[in-house]
Amino acid sequence: MILGLRPPRRTGAFGVYSRPTMEYRTLGRTGLRVSALGFGCGNVGGLIIRGTQAERERAVARAVELGINYFDTAPVYGDGQSEQNLGQVMRALKPAVYIGTKVRVPPVPPSEIPAAITRSLDESLRRLGRERVDLLQLHSPITLERSGRSVSAKDVLDAAVPALAKLVEGGKTGFYGITALGDTAALLDVIGAGAVHTAQVCYNLLNPSAGHVVPDGFPGQDFGRLLARCGASRTGVIVIRVLAAGALSGHDTRHPVAVPTVDPIASGPDYATDVQRARRLNALVEEGHAESLVEASLRFALAAETVSTVLLGYSSLEQLEYAAASVAKGPLPAATLARLPALWGRLASA
Repeated sequence: MILGLRPPRRTGAFGVYSRPTMEYRTLGRTGLRVSALGFGCGNVGGLIIRGTQAERERAVARAVELGINYFDTAPVYGDGQSEQNLGQVMRALKPAVYIGTKVRVPPVPPSEIPAAITRSLDESLRRLGRERVDLLQLHSPITLERSGRSVSAKDVLDAAVPALAKLVEGGKTGFYGITALGDTAALLDVIGAGAVHTAQVCYNLLNPSAGHVVPDGFPGQDFGRLLARCGASRTGVIVIRVLAAGALSGHDTRHPVAVPTVDPIASGPDYATDVQRARRLNALVEEGHAESLVEASLRFALAAETVSTVLLGYSSLEQLEYAAASVAKGPLPAATLARLPALWGRLASA
């Protein structure tokens, strides 16, 4: 279960619950119609990596039944285990869904970036057991100057994007994008250039700066209203870290299948701090805006018109059920959104 929350009820193949209605949105200029709720196959939730084969198949089958049609994986998730396990499930179930994976640019000269990207995708396709994926995204932080694991904005535009375009021409991927982490200025430059089809954007109640102006002293990276830049360039937005890796449940407890410890992204210095900050947002529940912080978080992200889908990593079937039921309630209404700046002010002053 999601940290003590009860799943909704339905009647169907897997038990007695209700079936929520799924919303579909256009993924930027790709034209793909994707479910508002996606299925993250990473390490944080861990179901696709550490669940049993039966659990994986059951969860994916139920996700498809709920209307989820976008599944996200990457080579680094479980050192390839996520791609391998997802591929196994897809071959068994044969659902009509979209699959996205990623590539990290290794520390090679710019001239070698195209070959590295092609090699990584070929390895991903082998693990997935597929001839193509629908979406391939750069998974390296993007900075103004290349350093460590990052890739510079210039190398993205001059070397990576042409290589990705060739992979589209070769039929190995339908579209390409980036994970929008790194230097805010570099991210704004790449997205503003209209060079990529999609961007995975970190956007949640603990760091709403990709969509909202935050008060002075607000903790975490300021993403400079990145969503507006995506909207202007018709870049499809895939929200990541919508629950801040679970901290926005307001609970310290983690599911046995979930990764035991997790580092925050663009929020607090550690997970415990994020949990404490999340609890300062409990007024959303106490005042009746949402049943839980989990529900509020999912519905908050979907209130942004530029957001196409929200990725969530699952540890159990119950978590999947609850997330789908929450999303089916629709985006947070204007009155609730108007309440948020005061709550964010508490975070800035804490």
